[in-house]
Amino acid sequence: MKAVILAAGKGTRMRELTNELPKPMLKVHGKPILEHIILGLITSGIKEFFIVTGFKAETIENYFQDGCQWDVSISYGRQVVQDGTGKAPELAKEFVGYDTFVLTYGDILVKPETYQQMQTRFRKQEFSALVTATSSQDITKGGLNFFDDQFRLIKLIEKATPAQIDALQQEGWLKPGDIAWYNAGIYIFSPSLFLFTAKLKKSSRGEYELTDALISMLATGHKIAGLAIPGRWVDVRDPEVLAELEREQL
Repeated sequence: MKAVILAAGKGTRMRELTNELPKPMLKVHGKPILEHIILGLITSGIKEFFIVTGFKAETIENYFQDGCQWDVSISYGRQVVQDGTGKAPELAKEFVGYDTFVLTYGDILVKPETYQQMQTRFRKQEFSALVTATSSQDITKGGLNFFDDQFRLIKLIEKATPAQIDALQQEGWLKPGDIAWYNAGIYIFSPSLFLFTAKLKKSSRGEYELTDALISMLATGHKIAGLAIPGRWVDVRDPEVLAELEREQL
């Protein structure tokens, strides 16, 4: 299995911290966020990496180079126009070839064992993809995922509006007291993903959305596994989260 890491964005919510550095290169406990991700993936047996760069691309590329320092292979593709997460993976199409691959954003931190748990779950059946999820009772936080009794994905809604939440409650998808499952930003895909990213149209936000590709995969009968992330999951979204990480043990 290979790994593709999306690290093209600037991270504007980090304010002045990303004036000169892309967000994945901000340090936590002396190492860039991106290095923590790569080291975790290495522990799961992954040796081939592709990093999608964009803002201050050379900072990432000069730091990691070809990966030999970590005894892995790293290659790169630059997303010149940052027009969404749906098209960014296509830069890695040639790198992926016929292999399955982990896809992660470059600002999501989890325990290293999570990556191995993902691979184990993905291999249990003939899945086309795996999505990770985190739980909350707050149904307004982000992309909602719905799973069947075998924790296979059956429905997802990206950033549900109040009207959509009302409809989901009326239709019985959301019930009082139920846990809401949110997209955790780490996936496994087979190369079939690229059949669907190639057909994406821009969303109302003016971007190509990876979740739209997942919705199309579901609609055409592809089986998508779910995995609830055990333990720590951190979206390093702003300076406050970064500061909290510095105070914690990874």
